Amino acid sequence: MAKDAPQKNFEESVAQLEQIVAAIESGQIGLEESLAKYEQGMELVKRCRGILDHAEKRIELLTQTANGELSAKPLENTI
Repeated sequence: MAKDAPQKNFEESVAQLEQIVAAIESGQIGLEESLAKYEQGMELVKRCRGILDHAEKRIELLTQTANGELSAKPLENTI
């Protein structure tokens, strides 16, 4: 991906990744183009993982304390 290109959001990246997978799976493109699309797809996967990691760090659960106040607490890994 070109450095001057604007960053895609998560949904755009996933949609592009789906198009790449479909093109490779179709068998209608040659080996060189398949390899280029695979490399592009891997960059998109890396970007999507980064977006998800960042989002996970921002998620907080709001809980009510014993005195009725709301407090923020980091979301624990439930996977």
